[in-house]
Amino acid sequence: MIVVLKTGTPTDEINRISEGLKDTWGVTVEKSVGEHKVILGLIGDTTAIDRMQVQEFSPWIEQVLRVEKPFKRVSREFRHGEASEVVVPTPNGRVYFGEHHPIVVVAGPCSVENEEMIVETAKRVKAAGAKFLRGGAYKPRTSPYAFQGHGESALDLLAAAREATGLGIITEIMDTADLAAVGRVADIIQVGARNMQNFALLKKVGAQDKPVLLKRGMSATIDEWLMAAEYILASGNPNVIFCERGIRTFDAKYARNTLDLSVIPVLRSLTHLPIMIDPSHGTGKSEYVAPMAMAAIAAGTDSLMIEVHPNPAKALSDGPQSLTPDKFDRLAQEMSIIGKVVGRWSIPALATAV
Repeated sequence: MIVVLKTGTPTDEINRISEGLKDTWGVTVEKSVGEHKVILGLIGDTTAIDRMQVQEFSPWIEQVLRVEKPFKRVSREFRHGEASEVVVPTPNGRVYFGEHHPIVVVAGPCSVENEEMIVETAKRVKAAGAKFLRGGAYKPRTSPYAFQGHGESALDLLAAAREATGLGIITEIMDTADLAAVGRVADIIQVGARNMQNFALLKKVGAQDKPVLLKRGMSATIDEWLMAAEYILASGNPNVIFCERGIRTFDAKYARNTLDLSVIPVLRSLTHLPIMIDPSHGTGKSEYVAPMAMAAIAAGTDSLMIEVHPNPAKALSDGPQSLTPDKFDRLAQEMSIIGKVVGRWSIPALATAV
């Protein structure tokens, strides 16, 4: 249930209403400040609460609505139709993810291999306009014999890349035991596709304050994905970004996955949270990355994650889907054209290299 307050409701009255609702009905009350309204979310068993009783609780209450979706905090209804934003402090300043902000580009290799490689890649993607460096320290792989990442030592290399460039860092967590180590380096903690329904992990990342990038499971429905995000928000962390990275369908002959761009308008109607698209994992082939990235911009994505490696042929993981830095430079120029058309682009044509 949500309680929409009238514009201009005094802070003291907001606090009085919140405390009163909590004491009267034994619910948890969460305040959400939108662009135009303050909304109070009532969390708990609200089935027996009479909407009209709540409406009469204060003359400052404009409207009382029930959230019909099973995902309560994630639902767009929870913010009375308004979008939220995820604000991430980085050494280069705050970066805003959300539908009312410019598209955020995230780029870098699948895995952190060595310091020279990750620092040089970071410099190149920053020069092309990326705001975040992605790189895996811990890698979930289908085969136990495939490269699993360098682990905690790779986190130090990501920290070195951030020191050299000022880029924010996105890296994946696989185990709750690694949360402290990952949290010391990551500006955004990624929960990968294979862990989307690892509920113990979702609760742990929800109980810490770093923003969370939640990738869609390989065969997950949209409802399952939204409910996974609900675990994070229910644990106290409101800063979640959805990332579509392709799903498994019956045809995997020509592309690694099926990149579901229809989730952009679908999620936009269902949730207030920001959306990212990963065309690299979504297609698995570098030649398909550019057209799908531009299609995602046209469809309304808030962010893009693109794999970039200085020598994809020798990459320790996911080389076939990685762009070289030169190809990423060209893609950045192409994306800027569509990004400007839809009014979501603020990256210079080509920044000066670091």
